[in-house]
Amino acid sequence: MKNLAILGSTGSIGVSTLDIVAEHPERFRVITLTAGRNLALLEEQVRRFQPLAVAVLCSKDARQLKQSLGAAAPEILSGVEGLMACACFPDVDMVVSAVVGAAGLVPTMAAIEAGKDIALANKETLVTAGPLVMAAVERKGVELYPVDSEHSAIFQALEGHRKGDVRRLILTASGGPFRNRALAELKNVTPADALAHPNWDMGRKISIDSATMMNKGLEVIEAKWLFDLPAERIAVHIHPQSIVHSMVEYVDGSIIAQMGIPDMRAPIAYALSYPERVPLNLPPLDLCSLGQLTFEEPDLSRFACLGLAYEALKAGGTAPAVLNAANEVAVEAFLEGDVSFLDIPVIIRAALDEHQPQPLEQIEGVLRADRWARSAARRFIHKSAT
Repeated sequence: MKNLAILGSTGSIGVSTLDIVAEHPERFRVITLTAGRNLALLEEQVRRFQPLAVAVLCSKDARQLKQSLGAAAPEILSGVEGLMACACFPDVDMVVSAVVGAAGLVPTMAAIEAGKDIALANKETLVTAGPLVMAAVERKGVELYPVDSEHSAIFQALEGHRKGDVRRLILTASGGPFRNRALAELKNVTPADALAHPNWDMGRKISIDSATMMNKGLEVIEAKWLFDLPAERIAVHIHPQSIVHSMVEYVDGSIIAQMGIPDMRAPIAYALSYPERVPLNLPPLDLCSLGQLTFEEPDLSRFACLGLAYEALKAGGTAPAVLNAANEVAVEAFLEGDVSFLDIPVIIRAALDEHQPQPLEQIEGVLRADRWARSAARRFIHKSAT
């Protein structure tokens, strides 16, 4: 039996993780849950999975949840301290880090310092603080398993092979809903257009990141830290069918790919059960019905955010944290209708140009860069609106 803390239980990854727990109650037990503002869904999850503790963002929500649950209420916490307490709960064996955005960094680092294994779905943890996180993982002797489908695919394709034989990693990307749109058409796309992903069912923020391909840029940075390879050995190929989840190319020219239907339950289950595989109630991949699998180079004039991510990775230090924070602000502004879709990379570019990267020495430096970038991005947005 593996005892789980699920950070971000009401998001798409959290819900899928709980589907796996429900399918395999003999293998997994929920010890703690954390969530944002979706109290109705969280209440359902608490009643069904009976965790020992729950954390929400604000104390008002904590009081409301406690009142709604009545006698069924577990220990209910709030704020960042509550998230950290749930991540470090004594009975927890593995933390599923699925909080959206940079907010996942602090509780994930707390869990690592507490000696918990990590199933990492929060890519921003490694994007913003990769060297600090991986140093802590090594120092504490914990395991970190990737949940993103692309990094899980690479993790699987590396199994049984020597790292020294790797030539490069190839991350695949669907290209999102605008892959075939003319660049001029993108100026007037709406949030609803951008949220209509052709293959994956994801949350709002990550869906916009997929449309801009910033999601893939963040994954490039994450891959650098997960697999200890430089940016020039991490490639991105657009693969519209989303069947090949990523590939590893070896020095003899061999390429090993991991394939499957586009459903996040498969990589989540592999992270939870590694090195075993658990049966899942998913439809099989029918290759014959697909007809063809295609690949193409990404157009950086259309997907400027991908190029910005490579730039931030090469700049190093606090630059990736600034990239990520400015992107989060820009995406939120787009979803609120305050900026256009094509303004997103412009805002990020402005923040990166103004920032002087600093070495990463401690988490506080990451958080300071994050705060600066959010303020700078909001200033750029306000200035462009006046």
